[in-house]
Amino acid sequence: MPFPLSPPDYSRYLARLLQARPELADELCAEAPLTAALAQAWLNEQPLDEESLKPVLRRLKQRAMARIMSRDLSGRADLAEVVESMTVIAETAIAAALSVTEAALIARYGEPKNAAGERQQLIVIGMGKLGGRELNVSSDIDLIFVYPEDGETDGARPISNFEFFTRLGRALINALSDITADGQVFRVDMRLRPNGDSGPLVGSFEMLENYFYTQGREWERYAWIKARPLTGERWEELEAIRQPFVFRKYLDFGTIEAMRELHAQIRREVAKKDMATNIKLGPGGIREIEFIAQVFQLIRGGRDPALQARPTLEVLKLLVDRGQLELDAVVELSAAYRFLRRLEHRLQYLDDAQTHALPENPEDQQRVAQAMGFADYPALLAELDDHRQNVARHFAAIFAAPGERNHTLDTVWHQADGQAAELTKLGYRDPAPLCARLAAIRNGTRYQQMGEQARNRFDALVPRAIEAAARMPNPDETLARMLDLIEAIGRRAAYLALLLQYPQALEQVAKIVSASSWAAEYLLNHPILLDELLDARALQMAPDWQAFRQHLAEQTDALEPDTEAQMDALREAHHAQVFRLLGQDIAGLLTVERLSDHLSELADIMVDRALTLAWRKLSRKHREQPAFAVIGYGKLGGKELGYASDLDLVYLYDDPAPDAAAIYAKLATRLSSWLSTRTAAGILFETDLRLRPNGDAGLVASSLEAFRKYQFESAWVWEHQALTRARSIAGDPAIGAAFEAIRREILCQRRDRAKLREEVLAMRAKMHENLGTRGTSDLFDLKHDFGGLVDVEFIVQYLILAYACEHPQLAGNLGNIALLKIAADCGLIPADLAEAAREAYREYRRLQHLRRLNNLDSRVPAAPHAARIAKVRALWKHVFGE
Repeated sequence: MPFPLSPPDYSRYLARLLQARPELADELCAEAPLTAALAQAWLNEQPLDEESLKPVLRRLKQRAMARIMSRDLSGRADLAEVVESMTVIAETAIAAALSVTEAALIARYGEPKNAAGERQQLIVIGMGKLGGRELNVSSDIDLIFVYPEDGETDGARPISNFEFFTRLGRALINALSDITADGQVFRVDMRLRPNGDSGPLVGSFEMLENYFYTQGREWERYAWIKARPLTGERWEELEAIRQPFVFRKYLDFGTIEAMRELHAQIRREVAKKDMATNIKLGPGGIREIEFIAQVFQLIRGGRDPALQARPTLEVLKLLVDRGQLELDAVVELSAAYRFLRRLEHRLQYLDDAQTHALPENPEDQQRVAQAMGFADYPALLAELDDHRQNVARHFAAIFAAPGERNHTLDTVWHQADGQAAELTKLGYRDPAPLCARLAAIRNGTRYQQMGEQARNRFDALVPRAIEAAARMPNPDETLARMLDLIEAIGRRAAYLALLLQYPQALEQVAKIVSASSWAAEYLLNHPILLDELLDARALQMAPDWQAFRQHLAEQTDALEPDTEAQMDALREAHHAQVFRLLGQDIAGLLTVERLSDHLSELADIMVDRALTLAWRKLSRKHREQPAFAVIGYGKLGGKELGYASDLDLVYLYDDPAPDAAAIYAKLATRLSSWLSTRTAAGILFETDLRLRPNGDAGLVASSLEAFRKYQFESAWVWEHQALTRARSIAGDPAIGAAFEAIRREILCQRRDRAKLREEVLAMRAKMHENLGTRGTSDLFDLKHDFGGLVDVEFIVQYLILAYACEHPQLAGNLGNIALLKIAADCGLIPADLAEAAREAYREYRRLQHLRRLNNLDSRVPAAPHAARIAKVRALWKHVFGE
């Protein structure tokens, strides 16, 4: 509809501005929008120096505002033009202020340089709406200041780069936000910088990366979505730091929870301050539309780079293209966004105030209504309410968790103290402790301090967990473990929402924690694995290790050069594969031997990939590929790895380069860090390097020749025993083959069997004294007691060291079960005793595995295993004598 008044009639600020500067009246009739070129031309009309900087910038902003407001209020500019013009004037002012203030500082202190003498520049990062080119007409500007590298200035009075850029940042803020007779250019908000108001004003790339890696919080990922560098150079390096922090490569349920919690905090603040009429933060307001767009960006942007776009309307359109939102929903959300942003501007035009509240003054209400094209204020409110209801509806549909309906067992949860009889009916055997546990949770601080959304989901989930646990063969233990998990994720409402939305995932949780307390703890430590439960078929598929190896390489290559993201990717991929194997194990789809094969293959892949990445990151290297191999000992070497086994590793190299020892020592240290450092995603493996030559006193990486010399001249018998279960697992195949040749040469050398027998028996006695069951006991330690696993292992190791010189087939790293049969075939041990020992070894491993699944030690009642123990002892007597 036509506007009955002229632009100054809708804005007291514009009227005052024209009164103070009548020459700006020409801008009211401007036909062209404000562009970067035009803003720069205006700026160039007069000299710019320290003295003139503030008045020139403020008058530039006033002239720009006159044009922007008049074009907007007269209907000649759409929302896109208005926010782009505001963004342009902010960028122009920042660049001009930085140029003048930097020149003044350089004149005093010289240019800031890094250690190599290269000039360093301040990078001003525009956050929020400035970063997204969506700046509103009375906005402050959110900025962060960074610079690439530390160093110092090259002037007569040098100062550190940190001090130089801190002074530059303060001068820039002052130039823009200081209130003078001409007002200010922009209010500057620096609270989004690392550590907020308590953090330094500026930081180097390294500081920023370390902050993201060690302290970056979920809400900061949200804040950095729109971050955009406005000045300086080396933007690609900065993006390589920002991008992996903001956009993860997996479906990140923590993101959903963080967005929900952030929104809940805003809602609480709105309610506390009675801000229901706030069109930005109130229900159905601008912030909810931004949240809808940004939650999809955070969840899926790592996998779909197109979703990393900054403007809100552009993201909404992309979500339709990708099937994440319906077209009708995006049409309504986009229309609401344009309406609310236009209304926001008209509220701010009144007095150039950063407000989002509807006016209470009837005259201002009428003025705003007419500026929006409505005859009166009630008509405006009707349209506004319609848009806000649409936004609130779509927001609830996306963020509300399903499954929060009433449940038949709600009473058991809400009134747990009196529900023992009900739990008994469900099949629980000892309901009193469970009732007490449920009551304790409800009365506990953790539950009481939950946000409303999280508590609603918690209340909805517990009755369903009680129902699911009741269907398991051990309901009491199952429910206790499920409650541990639910309590642990209780503050992360997104995980609760997942289990509510997908009942099959909750059922799988019940089955897994019912079968294994270790599995329950694993899920507790890595709740992101709940996502793995959404597809039951994936849990039952046999691993395709070749495809997994290739995918892992592609995934980590795509994250280059972000070390943190790569380390997390390795850990998450490993956890997911272990969890799938765990599901198959619990379902009875894997023997212990097959499971160990899979876990060992998985470890080989992870170590190999970590080695590749660690070498790539090494700053000092002299060849494309390292002449370096990783040797696995113990359970890894023998392919008997368990879920929580350490990796016994030895690092070897074969390289004539003069500085090879230093380079490969660094690589070995880096590789160990890649494997065992705890990140946000946990750790890959605990590593043990004590089996290297000279143990803890030895070099972290040995040359192949030094390793050979040590094995022939200095190694103890027990170190040769360890060699029986050693293999190359990663790195240079040629070095791996050379190691295998050395290993066989060592194992096949002729020995004094009497002396060997003496040393092996002494080592076995020492182990039993330290680790075996002492005194008389009805319990039998499957591993350490006489007649157990270690006896079988020592028998095999002795036979290899004593007889491989005559029977080289014994030197193969084939596993104890296969080697017992080979020894029998060679006539070294009776076939019947060999078979009995093979059967005992299998059963002991199976029982040990089952007990470890439930965090139990290796001691079991001895009586049921008396026959096996006797057979193993009989073989021991045959091999070693009395």
